Amino acid sequence: MANVQVVPVGQGELELITQLYNELFNPRRDVEFFRRRFQGRHNVSMLVAVLEEQHVGFAVGFELMPTTYFSWLCGVLPDIRRQGIATQLIQGQHAWAVEHKYEMIRFECRNQHRAMLHVAIRENYDLVGIRWDTATANNVVIFEKDLR
Repeated sequence: MANVQVVPVGQGELELITQLYNELFNPRRDVEFFRRRFQGRHNVSMLVAVLEEQHVGFAVGFELMPTTYFSWLCGVLPDIRRQGIATQLIQGQHAWAVEHKYEMIRFECRNQHRAMLHVAIRENYDLVGIRWDTATANNVVIFEKDLR
């Protein structure tokens, strides 16, 4: 297991988040995509995983409801996956959510992202639903975890 530093970053680091996102996901996005997504959101949190002075992953979330934190995006660079980095990022989000008095944490994951499905199960999330995403024509699995 890689021992990364999970570091909170602020809105000034949106370029870093965008860069990491574009190394992991398609279609590519720009900084304005994230600014628009966060507009009007309460308690946006951004965490970055640092391994040997390199940024290797990130996790981003925000308040969904007053008692529920939504883990929106999480990703780790492909070359270093399967070393527990996503788990450490998710645990960092748990700690952040508990510190900010959230009772529940939720995230959604496409069914084909098996590694994240496994992380959710290992981290004691409950599968609470499935929805069809018309934009991507994929099933999305909905997970929640009680933080109390």
